[in-house]
Amino acid sequence: MREMISLEEARALVCGAVAPIEVERVGLLDAVGRVAAADLASDIDVAPFAHSAMDGFALRAAEIAAATGDDPVRLRVIGEIGAGDVFEGAIGAGECVRIMTGACLPADADAVVKYEIVGVEEGDGKTGSLVSFTAPAKVGANVRAAGEEARAGEVVVREGEVIGAAGVGFLAGCGVLEVPVHRRPRVAVIATGSELVPPSEVPGPGKIRNSNSFAMAACAQRAGAVPHILPIVEDTFEALRDAVAAAARDYDFVVTTGGAANGDFDFIKPVVAELGELKMTTVNMRPGKAQTFGIVNGTPVFGLPGNPAAAYVGFEMLIRPALRTMQGYTFMDHPTVRARLTADEKNRDPRRIFLRGTLTRATDGTFEVTPSRNQSSGLFGPIQKTNCMAIMPEGTEPQPAGSMVDCILLDVPEEVCL
Repeated sequence: MREMISLEEARALVCGAVAPIEVERVGLLDAVGRVAAADLASDIDVAPFAHSAMDGFALRAAEIAAATGDDPVRLRVIGEIGAGDVFEGAIGAGECVRIMTGACLPADADAVVKYEIVGVEEGDGKTGSLVSFTAPAKVGANVRAAGEEARAGEVVVREGEVIGAAGVGFLAGCGVLEVPVHRRPRVAVIATGSELVPPSEVPGPGKIRNSNSFAMAACAQRAGAVPHILPIVEDTFEALRDAVAAAARDYDFVVTTGGAANGDFDFIKPVVAELGELKMTTVNMRPGKAQTFGIVNGTPVFGLPGNPAAAYVGFEMLIRPALRTMQGYTFMDHPTVRARLTADEKNRDPRRIFLRGTLTRATDGTFEVTPSRNQSSGLFGPIQKTNCMAIMPEGTEPQPAGSMVDCILLDVPEEVCL
């Protein structure tokens, strides 16, 4: 195991250690945003019958083929069809049927002319009226054909597709009421540190509130997982060993924060090494160089740094892709856009730097990014107030304002193409 690896190597290592977990069946609404774990087929033709796309008059297009403004064609209305009704009669020469949007097209009709362009010469436009047409209609005009969206037995959602809100409606129309999806991974979140107290307490001398557990649980939830915040663990090898061992037995993924460096009270690396297989300890990135990863009892265990921003960046760059892999997602990268720096960036570092920044659109339509003035790895606040991370590649020289950089849009789903 090398001491320092690249971000790409680290992500490949973490994602390569996991696989999609078992399949469960969920109701349609619970499937929103999740990945279909099998092909899904319609049980009927959708639509099951040809129907009108608007309110108008159903007829045979040939009847009004010669219609003009100067020489309109007149037809007698012999019936009315509302949505949900079926016209059982026959449409003869010189006849038409008034029809409502969504109503079944009569067997003899092959077109619909919308109500607004039809003249009413006798009556009120309903049964018994005489109506006139001043232009021909094409066969199939304003008609939605039977099976337009799907045929019975046809696969309508493929395995691997992410199901959106419209997909839920589509599946409902196809008679699919349950969807097989990969179970959401259960993620144990453990904050380490003898200085930590729950957020419900007012910290005493030398103590701070545990904010990391809640942020990492929120990140896990946003990634589609089911987070479980476990009790704070004091800074001893034994306490952390016991907590990690228990979590690895009960959960699909274990995330700890704190104790990932090489200090006297940093124990996640030796704990993972003793309990299982230690695979990674440092990644060439800033913030968050200290990133521990290994396998304990067949369960992935990831030790994030204790500094909030470092933990957040490590989670988004390395843990989130793994959790998505476990759910069957195939898109792993958030959209990235190019933007101009609005201020000089003076940092020079052999590591890849992720600057918390605010992306805006300039008057010329291009993007600009303003890095937060405070880039401390110990703060959540700048992340909350910004909307992207600007990337300074490894070994980058100081960049003046106006330089073009890549910006990761962490709040935009990976499936979005920009």
